[in-house]
Amino acid sequence: MKDYIEKRAVNIANYIIDHNATVRQTAERFGVSKSTVHKDVAERLLYINPHLASEARKVLDLNKSERHIRGGLATREKYLHQHHV
Repeated sequence: MKDYIEKRAVNIANYIIDHNATVRQTAERFGVSKSTVHKDVAERLLYINPHLASEARKVLDLNKSERHIRGGLATREKYLHQHHV
């Protein structure tokens, strides 16, 4: 594996843990796709640093379990701010 990919995987995991970030937020921050973030954390990081991979996975799993709530809140905000014509 290329050195820059290993460094990116570690940086991505640290960012997720430090900021309680979602895959989407992390992808935007690092300028990569959501698929890349997922692959870095779920596959590549297991070989580089299994403990870090486990910690990042916990955050991502928690975020995944809460995403339906965030989606509902976003929809509620959208309709609260719409002007009825």
